[in-house]
Amino acid sequence: MTLLLLFLLRIDDGSCNIAASGGLMIIAVEANDNYGWSNSISIGSPEETLRRFRASMGSDNCNWHSDLDYDQWVALPVAGPRPSARYKHAAAVINEKLYIVGGSRNGRYLSDVQALDLRNLIWSTIKLRTQSGSDSIKDDRLSEVFPSTSGHSMVKWGNKLLLIGGHSKDTSDNVIVRFIDLESHVSGIMEAKGKIPVARGGQSVSLIGSKLIMFGGEDKHRRLLNDVNVLDLETMIWNVAETTLTPPAPRFDHTATVHGDRYLQIFGGCSHSTFFSDLHVLDLETLEWSQPQIQGNIVSPRAGHAGISIDEKWFIVGGGDNKTGALETLVLDMSTLVLSILTTVEKKDPLASEGLTISSALVDGQQFLIAFGGYNGKYNNEVFAMKPKPKDLKHPKIFKSSAAAAAAASVTAAYALAKSEDLTAVDNSKSKVDLSVEIGVIKEEKKVLESSIAWVKAEKSTLKSKLDEVNETHVDLSKELHSVQGQLAAEKSRCANLEAQISELQVLMSSMESVEQKVEALRSQKSESVQRQTSAVSWRWMSP
Repeated sequence: MTLLLLFLLRIDDGSCNIAASGGLMIIAVEANDNYGWSNSISIGSPEETLRRFRASMGSDNCNWHSDLDYDQWVALPVAGPRPSARYKHAAAVINEKLYIVGGSRNGRYLSDVQALDLRNLIWSTIKLRTQSGSDSIKDDRLSEVFPSTSGHSMVKWGNKLLLIGGHSKDTSDNVIVRFIDLESHVSGIMEAKGKIPVARGGQSVSLIGSKLIMFGGEDKHRRLLNDVNVLDLETMIWNVAETTLTPPAPRFDHTATVHGDRYLQIFGGCSHSTFFSDLHVLDLETLEWSQPQIQGNIVSPRAGHAGISIDEKWFIVGGGDNKTGALETLVLDMSTLVLSILTTVEKKDPLASEGLTISSALVDGQQFLIAFGGYNGKYNNEVFAMKPKPKDLKHPKIFKSSAAAAAAASVTAAYALAKSEDLTAVDNSKSKVDLSVEIGVIKEEKKVLESSIAWVKAEKSTLKSKLDEVNETHVDLSKELHSVQGQLAAEKSRCANLEAQISELQVLMSSMESVEQKVEALRSQKSESVQRQTSAVSWRWMSP
């Protein structure tokens, strides 16, 4: 038996272009059956070395994105030491690199910064340093460069990553905005003024132009919040948005996005006892809250989910209710508020986790969703990618029901058929062609109507089953209510009897007092009689 050991020396810059970056060198050393080292050494060319190495690994990491199916999650074969498994971290993709910052694991906050090169799928650790001689460092809050933090938010601003809020050992009473310079790897605090909001974690932060919109969260005293705070990144001044109408219930671990640079949308989240599946919209011009009705699929309440918006679509992944993880990957059309299930995963899948992150990445001109981390009974550190189906520019709108969408598709097909027939028809048979086209359109409309009827029947059946379930629950609750009312009546009767007995005992006690007085008087009379008799006997004994 011969053992072949391969020593791979990287002399490039980590990219997939070997020739441009210097290449690789591989050294092979053989060992015999007695594990004695032979002196046969082979050196391969960079191209041949890379080909052999990738063939031995069974995959080509640089082309991981070439064969992905649309709308399906795939675990990526990452290389290098992986970050420790975690949840409630922050993530963002910048220049084809996925940055992971902080998080929590086994009740311990984390402070590391990791980067995954989405070209070659190699992890690396970012070593941060403080900004020496900075006037902004007024205390020791930067003594550990970046403090261990969980439940924070992260956005890209210029060449910096901004980290807002989160729970940590920092004793600050107000929200702190930290930065990480992606070029120099310097970390620091961005000093802010104005109405700085109270420190919190589990909030949502959305970037619109130069303004950060922060909603909700949970402060360090576990007080739930539903306020809206705005930070102008150009002036670093905080302000409170004075909203009107009915705001969402206080919550944390929700997700948020902005549609059309005007509408802030809030989905899901939880309080200390309730999980939500509602959608709230804040008009950032009028500062009015509304709660529109979501069309399409009905989904379970969830918190700790992740969301990212691309064009008109808002992708929502994971989350749960502390008992089970959410298996669906959802997509909400923000212009029509139609919610649909894009795909599902199995139970205990890392994507059915709370506290995971999802980011949008552009690799070789293609759009991808990148998910990382989370907790579903165990902490995860796998990386998943999905290639969302690109927007079909020929169909500008998604209608508000599956039946309407089918109708639109059928009518479009019929129109295309009619137009094609009209272009190829000759003049002397035009009336016949038109008639056949009309018949075709009518047939298509009939199919659409049949589909609509079937959909309505299915909806009716679903609603009827739900109504029956509610009625059964109502009957059970009524029976329980009658039982409780009977028990209360019995207890009330027993209490009345006890009160009557107490009254009788009080009367007896009053009569006992008079009897005791009489007994005491008799005792006094008897004592006086005995004393007189004793005195008479003594006198007779003393007389002669």
